[in-house]
Amino acid sequence: MPVFLAKGLTETDVLWSDVRQGYAWVGRAAHSLSNEEKLSAAQIRHNDEDPLAEVEQAPIASENLALMLSTFRKMTTSYWPSLFHCYDIPDLPRTNNELEQYFGSARYHERRATGRKQASPGLVVRGTVRINASVASRLLSFSGSELCPPISLDGARGASELDHLQETRRKQYRFRKSTETYLQYLEEKLNKERLPS
Repeated sequence: MPVFLAKGLTETDVLWSDVRQGYAWVGRAAHSLSNEEKLSAAQIRHNDEDPLAEVEQAPIASENLALMLSTFRKMTTSYWPSLFHCYDIPDLPRTNNELEQYFGSARYHERRATGRKQASPGLVVRGTVRINASVASRLLSFSGSELCPPISLDGARGASELDHLQETRRKQYRFRKSTETYLQYLEEKLNKERLPS
């Protein structure tokens, strides 16, 4: 064994019991989330509640283990509400890395199609629709009637979001085109809002 490796193992020897104990809990959660048994989202959620309860009630042997388990609980709690959707929806990527591959593919195809090195303004403004359509069209084929869904109340919300994104882009353009003029406009607007009417 190399000297530097032996020295590292010797100096970190006191930490290994904490790492083993923490890894056992994290490993149980990871095994459950891998879902080799093909359980439903509700069953996996139920199965994951037991290890989390054990972590909450376990006696903590050291400060390092307490910090490790605190981080594990905090991250699990923040992801919990949307952690199990992928088990009930076919073809939904299970991890962020798998999901990022879809976005990377969309960026790659956008660059190939437009010849741009950076995202086109249309992708920035209408990106949520374009990327969803790009991903969905690779998984399924759609008929003409499916591509023209009925107008719903969400359409108005979507239009207002689109207007907001386009206005943001216009402001960026105005700022780049004439920085001094745009900053003067903002200053005048701020002064008007401060003055009593």
